[in-house]
This record gives sequence, C-alpha cells and structure tokens, in this order.
Amino acid sequence: MVDSTATADLDVALEKHRTELTGYCYRMLGSSFEAEDAVQDTLVRAWRSYDKFEGRSSLRSWLYRIATNVCLDMLTAGNKRARPMDLTESTPLAQAALSPRPDHTWLEPMPDARVLPTVDDPAEAAVAKESVRLAFMAALQQLPPKQRAVLILREVLAWKASEVAELLGTSVASVNSALQRARATLAERADASPEGAVSDPLDEEQQKLLERYVEAFEGYDMTALTALLHEDAIMTMPPFDLWLRGPADITGFMTTLGASCAGSRLLPVQVNGLPGFAHYKPDKEKGGFAPWAVQMLELSDGRITGFHCFLDTKRWFPLFGLPLHLEAEPDEVEKGV
Repeated sequence: MVDSTATADLDVALEKHRTELTGYCYRMLGSSFEAEDAVQDTLVRAWRSYDKFEGRSSLRSWLYRIATNVCLDMLTAGNKRARPMDLTESTPLAQAALSPRPDHTWLEPMPDARVLPTVDDPAEAAVAKESVRLAFMAALQQLPPKQRAVLILREVLAWKASEVAELLGTSVASVNSALQRARATLAERADASPEGAVSDPLDEEQQKLLERYVEAFEGYDMTALTALLHEDAIMTMPPFDLWLRGPADITGFMTTLGASCAGSRLLPVQVNGLPGFAHYKPDKEKGGFAPWAVQMLELSDGRITGFHCFLDTKRWFPLFGLPLHLEAEPDEVEKGV
C-alpha cells in the first residue's frame, strides 16, 4: 500500500493524466460516461497497486496499459456504438417517425475540455480534435478492440510500435500487422458524408457562418437556414434513429415535428472537436427556456454539412456544465416567453 506521506503526491501525479486518459478511453468506448468510469477505474487500480510499479516504464505508459485492459474488458460484449446513419437509410420527411433506441446504441457527445489536453503543437492539437469527431469515432467502432487500441496509440497518440507492443504484451510485427489491417478497414469505409475540415481556431468565414446560423435558428428563419445548409447536409437526433438528408427535409421537419423549437436560444459549446451549441427552447410552463439538445455542427466549404442534436439533456447538460434553465430577458418577458 502507498505510504501515507506520499498519498497526496501520488494523487496529483495520477490526476495529471486524467484528461488524456479520458480521451483515449472515449475513443475506445464511444461513450462519454463509460470513458469516465473507465478512467476512474484505471486510477483506482493504479493507486491500489502502485507499490508494484517498478518504474521499468514511465508512469504514463503504465497508466495506459491499465486503461487499455479496462477498456478491453468493457468491450468483450462486442457492443458497437453508432450514428443513426450507420444503422438505417435516411427517411423522407413524409415518412418521418421518432423511434428511440437504447442509450448504449449511440456514439455519445463529449466536451472538448474533458478529452483534449492542452498542447503547444498546433498540428498535434488538430490531430487530437479530428480523432474525436463522430465520423472517425464511428469508423473506430468497426475495428476489433485490440486493433482499435493499436490504431489510436500509433496514429493518434504517435506511440512507437515497440512501445505499443510492450503495452499490449505482443511483438512489433503483430502491432504493425494490426495497424495495417485497421488502416485497411478504415479505408474501405471512408465516410461519404461531406464532413469537411474545421479550422482551429475557426477562421473568419467559419465564424461568420456560425453567427449567421445562430441568427437563422433563433429567428427560426428557414429561408436563411436553407442558404447555410449543404445540399447533402444531414440531421440526426439520438436517441431517435431517424435521420434526414437535404435542406428541404431538414427545414420541413423543423417547421412540423420540430415546430416547438421556434423562439429557441443557443449557447456556444465545444464538442467533439467541433463547434456546437446548447439548445434551449421556450418553457411554456415555467417561462424562460428549458434545455432541449446539445447540437454539434460539421462545416465544409462555407456550408453546414452535419447538424447533430443529442436530446438526452438530463445527461448531457450537466456533463457540459450547462444550466438546466435560462431566464428570459426583460424584452422576452414582455412578449410572454
């Protein structure tokens, strides 16, 4: 057991790795809450067995070995999380129906601050952000767990093949073979949706696009919103498996089944390496605004290509540190909001 005088120092040393470990477990598991559980389990195991840590590898490598084993144990059931478009064809608006699936079906959103540690290298930061975006996360879910670990460690975290081999207790040749197979699988399912690239920080054009989006959405101006959407833009709404393609169906949904969102308010958030918003819609019972969704936007060539709305606000808003109610401004009170 750790000597009591060293406990505080050990806690600090372990805690320094929480964010990067959470990012690793999140990429492995596809779930915000399972990732945080896995990291907590990792740190508890490390604390309890620290007296057995002989220092033959760095503390960081040792923690990654524990985290990998925790994730592999959690993935033995073979569960693969997905996006709605990974499971069904798009639905024409005329046939739209809101059919929920269990929480464990879906890839979950994650605040950037919980999974993206601060780094000085812009290129490293860009790779980290790209590796938590939904399209890449969905592709990772198609890999067997050990291939998934190899790909993340080699391609995202830039570990050497020898380091990964030591972590997994295997050979360099085995690691290289797993990486080759993982790359081939990802190449076969290269995402056809126009996700595009988002600058870090957002460039002036992208910032203006978001400002126009907020103005159009809060004003519920479908003409203005249509002008911002890519012709192949998609809209998803987990936990519902419905997803829509194209501006006509998206805005048509928003003015029919989604009409209660008129008069909403948006607060900016950083989610999965992309710009997003906390969506509050008018609260007819209490006044002001009630939480409705965490939105995640994908951008490309000056248009919005993906519009993903995660609706389980009782889970997502606390995760993002968001209030569960917004008061109306004085002018909105006068209007009866």
